[in-house]
Amino acid sequence: MCKPDILISNEFKNQTLKSWPSAERPRERLLKLGAVSLSDAELLAIFLRTGVKGCNVVDLSRRLLLSFGSLANVFRANQDEFCQQHGLGSAKYVQLQACLEMSKRYLAEQLAQQGSALTSSQATRDYLISELRHETREVFAVLFLDNQHHVLKFERLFFGTINAAAVYPRVVVEQALKHHAAAVILAHNHPSGIAQASIADKQITHKLEQALQLIDIRVLDHIIVAGSQCYSFAERGELL
Repeated sequence: MCKPDILISNEFKNQTLKSWPSAERPRERLLKLGAVSLSDAELLAIFLRTGVKGCNVVDLSRRLLLSFGSLANVFRANQDEFCQQHGLGSAKYVQLQACLEMSKRYLAEQLAQQGSALTSSQATRDYLISELRHETREVFAVLFLDNQHHVLKFERLFFGTINAAAVYPRVVVEQALKHHAAAVILAHNHPSGIAQASIADKQITHKLEQALQLIDIRVLDHIIVAGSQCYSFAERGELL
């Protein structure tokens, strides 16, 4: 959930952060209260580090969030969209992409270390959310696992429109055999942000379960990512 921006009194607006009381500065607040206590604008300000002439970095961050609409849209912006914003450029874009990729790799490492507890681990959800939440069209992906439920490969297999992606069981079976998988976790996103399974989602899940059962591969879960939320077929008892 987004943290609301802390209201800064007018006497501090447009002043440099050095002139702010230490309790109001994002870096000092993070060190004292933790990153979770900061608003989106404050977190973005720490990333940007400096403002522009006549606009301190927190105010610049607020302007950017208003322009893009959300922090997620800042992350989702391509290079041209990002660099068109006043105060941003190629160097900041490169830094942002590096931060996002490091976050994904960290979550992938956490996922790989979960071993047999993978099916119930929050690390699985965190990883899938990081991979799929910013997709603007529906993407169907699969986590291929060995017989001890360690991750062999994460692969995006099908791409669709904003609300649908055609999924072919034959392709999933072929890739499972290619990776010598013993089990899989299916995943796809809902760009609409609605964390619910449609009738079509349930139908394709059961088709994939039946197809994979023929080659002795288990479907451990099907997770739908909708923004920062997830819908788990396994948790709701909806797997065969």
